[in-house]
Amino acid sequence: MSTPDPRPAGAPGSDPTPSSPGSDRPSPPPVSGTGPDGPPPAPKQSGGAGRTIGRTLALALLVFVTVVLVLFVVFNTQTVDVSLVFTDVRASLVVALLVAAALGGLLVWLAGLVLRARRRSR
Repeated sequence: MSTPDPRPAGAPGSDPTPSSPGSDRPSPPPVSGTGPDGPPPAPKQSGGAGRTIGRTLALALLVFVTVVLVLFVVFNTQTVDVSLVFTDVRASLVVALLVAAALGGLLVWLAGLVLRARRRSR
C-alpha cells in the first residue's frame, strides 16, 4: 500500500507522467538550451578578483618596503666616505642610500625590459 504524493502536480520533484493523479495538463517541453533566441548566455566568471587581490598585495608590499627604506634612511644620517672606482667621495649616508636604491631600481627596470623583449621575440 502506498501513500499519495502530497505535492501538487507540476511542482518541482513531482512525477509529470500522465499516469499520476491530478496531472490533467500536458507537461512542458524539455529545455534544450537552444531555441529561437539561441543558446542562453554563459555565466560570467569573476576573473578580475584574482587580479585585484594580486594588485592589492603588490601595493601593500610596495608601501611596506617604502616605509622600511624611509625609516632606514632617517636613522642613518651620518656622513660617510663612498669609494668609487676612480675617487673617494664624502657624502651623507642618506644620499648614498638613495643613489644606491635608484640605481637598483634602474637595474630592475632594465631587466624587465629585456625579459619582455625576449618574450615578444618568441
